[in-house]
Amino acid sequence: MAEFMIRFSIYNIFISILIGILLFAKHLLKNTLTSRMQYNLWFLLLGLLAVPFLPVHPMHLQQIVTWLKDITNVSSSSMETMIKESSPQMQSHTANWMNDFSVSVSKKTPAAIGMLLFLLWCMGMIIMLVLILKSILRFRTIKKSALPLQNPAVRRLYDNCLNEMHITKSIPIYSTAFLKSPVIAGFLKPRIYLPIHLISDYHANDMRYMLLHELAHYKSKDAFANYFMNIICILYWFHPLVWYSLKEMKTDREIACDTCVLKLLDEDAYADYGNTLLNFAQKVSLLPFPFTAGISGSMKQMQKRVMNIANYHPFSLRKNLHSALIYMLLACFLLAAAPILSIQAADNNRYYFNETNRNITYIDLSDAFQEYNGSFVLYDAAKDSWQIYHKEYATTRIGPASTFKIYSALFALESGIITPKHTQIPWDRQDYIFDTWNADQTLTSAMQNSVTWYFQALDQQASLSSIMKYVQEIGYGNQLVEGDTSSYWMNSSLKISPIEQVEMLTKLYHNTFGFSPENIKAIKDAICLSSTANGTLSGKTGTEAVNGKNTSGWFIGYIEKNNCTYFFATNIQSEKLASGSLATELTFSILSDLKLWTTYNEKNICFPASR
Repeated sequence: MAEFMIRFSIYNIFISILIGILLFAKHLLKNTLTSRMQYNLWFLLLGLLAVPFLPVHPMHLQQIVTWLKDITNVSSSSMETMIKESSPQMQSHTANWMNDFSVSVSKKTPAAIGMLLFLLWCMGMIIMLVLILKSILRFRTIKKSALPLQNPAVRRLYDNCLNEMHITKSIPIYSTAFLKSPVIAGFLKPRIYLPIHLISDYHANDMRYMLLHELAHYKSKDAFANYFMNIICILYWFHPLVWYSLKEMKTDREIACDTCVLKLLDEDAYADYGNTLLNFAQKVSLLPFPFTAGISGSMKQMQKRVMNIANYHPFSLRKNLHSALIYMLLACFLLAAAPILSIQAADNNRYYFNETNRNITYIDLSDAFQEYNGSFVLYDAAKDSWQIYHKEYATTRIGPASTFKIYSALFALESGIITPKHTQIPWDRQDYIFDTWNADQTLTSAMQNSVTWYFQALDQQASLSSIMKYVQEIGYGNQLVEGDTSSYWMNSSLKISPIEQVEMLTKLYHNTFGFSPENIKAIKDAICLSSTANGTLSGKTGTEAVNGKNTSGWFIGYIEKNNCTYFFATNIQSEKLASGSLATELTFSILSDLKLWTTYNEKNICFPASR
């Protein structure tokens, strides 16, 4: 919730910009767009305001939101300050072959601030709901006291107005002593309510104009718009520009209804209609019910409406078509911003796994995982079958930690930064706390000992834009590369789900990327952990450490045996104890139960360090 609120706060900046663009466009085109089209523009805004709460297909807008998302991501300190030893509680027989290294990053996410903003937002929505419910109860009291219209003259006039507006639906009309202005309320069952004092002071022309105006609200389905506007009021109670926009929308709604009435009148009746508004404005106040529509409004609104009436000239067919075309262009521009405003798209932390025509078995490994959250995914390539534990976690994207070093190295090979025969990078002479890091490194040694500085050196030569290109080309996770070359795969901007890890390994193994076969072989050799008569095991671990605590552990890889290939990915999560080595031990336990791999403690196994 805290992260959601921070993102929502950020995207309100874009909402403010869009409101400014819309207001400027309306001012610029006020003599070009018809009153109905000007009113319809506000529906585009209402739709955009709803977008942050809807899932929208993601668009990658790193250049736009990178600097904003820095406050919600994690960042890396210098290597000297951020490297920490993890403290995995391993069984004694695994301690000799697993050097479990981790790089700790410090979270800068202001979770407390985000949660505070979320609580304030919820409190504001509750207050708005209480006010609206109070208004609903007041209006319900008025509805109960209202009586069907008895005045025969007004009834005949009302029937004539229905015919003028070409409305065949029966819309009941009532009289009440508790309203100062006529209103229409209800979407499925609309009703018109007339104040008794207007019926008593009956004037045929004035009453006709009022009834036509209320029926124009019905034809425009403004009752539905009112409900939508109230929802937006609740969600954006804190946003002054949204409130201003809704106020302007109500004014344009009334102007559009006035125009609808003017189309039915003779030209010499325009002044009478305007005078009715002015005389009426002196006698009534604003509508107290936000879900109703009526002829009244503030004096400023009345001034705009009277000006519209005074300057009214029917649009020709050509001008109507021109207005519609401009509206469509503005609509395309504004709707193009929908993916930017989508919190779901920005977050994009869920992988939508298509289960259609797949052979999937969901297995229960809760006893094996015990206190850990997480998932296990196994894909049998020969049978084209899946076994998945905990679908929710299996489709949730999280930081890849050191498992991404597989692809960092692959990109470097494809870019020519290193070659399969020349992968050595000299030690930079910094004193790292891991002895195995304080030496010249090759791809194999760097992969086995998870030497972070080696892969950072590769990335720095490749540049962030080049890495982004490769990440998007192979479709890695959420394809979001942010920050800098030293931290983009550690700071949680780049995320991937366990199912996607397996799919990536499958593509790597079969080289569906279309990369150089020599480069693919170099990666396969670097991640090979064991090759025996029983088969070959390849894989990579990863540990994500935040604020000195291991919060996520990975072990991904594949097994080749009996002419079959099995791809797997295990991820475990906890608040302080979830390392790659623990994920590895858990994986071997599961693979042993599945009779896929049981020789993890053989002497010739070479296991990588994990981070």
